Amino acid sequence: MNNSYQNDQLVLKNGQDINGSVKWQSPSNIALVKYWGKRAIQIPNNPSISFTLNEAHTITSIEYSPLKPHQDWITFEFEGKKEDSFLNRIERFLKSLHPIFPFLQQLHLNIKSSNSFPHSSGIASSASSMSALALCLCSIEDNLFSTLQEKEAFFMKASHIARLGSGSASRSIYGKLAAWGISKYIDHSSDLHAVGHNDVHSTFKHFHDDVAIISGDKKSVSSTAGHALMDTNIYASKRYEQAKMNMKRILDSMASNDMEQFIEIVEEEAMTLHALMMCSNPSYMLMKPNTLTCIERIRAFRKESNLPIMFTLDAGPNVHILYPDNIKEEAAQFIQEQVMELTENNRIIYDQVGDGPKMIK
Repeated sequence: MNNSYQNDQLVLKNGQDINGSVKWQSPSNIALVKYWGKRAIQIPNNPSISFTLNEAHTITSIEYSPLKPHQDWITFEFEGKKEDSFLNRIERFLKSLHPIFPFLQQLHLNIKSSNSFPHSSGIASSASSMSALALCLCSIEDNLFSTLQEKEAFFMKASHIARLGSGSASRSIYGKLAAWGISKYIDHSSDLHAVGHNDVHSTFKHFHDDVAIISGDKKSVSSTAGHALMDTNIYASKRYEQAKMNMKRILDSMASNDMEQFIEIVEEEAMTLHALMMCSNPSYMLMKPNTLTCIERIRAFRKESNLPIMFTLDAGPNVHILYPDNIKEEAAQFIQEQVMELTENNRIIYDQVGDGPKMIK
């Protein structure tokens, strides 16, 4: 934890008006260069960069009031229902933040959250949910103490807090593209928070990401467990070297609009991620048969049409179909004719690069 954010002065005083509410919508993101493997408290073993999405998001609200004797500290609902497993995780997370937000111990928090996509299915639900929660916490701090009036400072702290809950959540704080992890090719990059990165050709600011939901079931191995298995993966060190090299290559390709190289790196990163899972001990596989069929059809269509359509994968079976805006009609026809039948209940989330989180008044 970055001690610079610890502040024992953020304590409520008697008589202070502390009733209020905050609400944020925060997006998921899809990594182009993947983060897989960490150390210490959510410190990445390699840098990563991602597209921030638009339609795949979490909305989280927090009503806060003075904590009364014998009152539950936190109440939590996910999509209108009490979820003890989520509540327990949130309680542990918020307790760990007491050195940063000591006033939380003085508040009752009524938290409500909902997703626009299936939870735990390989779309980064932890990224959107933890970033939304972090933004709410920073808004509460600013409402009570006026300590985060500068926009840059607000979002940097929110990214830092989001990272402590879920590494990839740090990137969801910024729109378009965001990078997390120290890289000599990214200005002001850090292991402690993400930074926005917009030094790319305009093509990449308007990319589409249509997510084929191959399965909405909960993953058999969580991302937390998957990261831990990298500690004993015999290919880990080579992977981290590959990721650092791919950061430079993908940044170059997006700056120069080298679509051929961009496709090569994005798909290599996706396949490497799942190869690492299959080479873990114990090994496991999150791809489904229709995941592989979908990949084969995307590659065949790209070869036949000579159109820049590609795939990537998160830590799950669902296929993210990426393409620039200028081929959206051809891509839509391909997805309708060749991908839709591979999905669960004909479900595809049509998404695109987005502008980042939004505070909801």
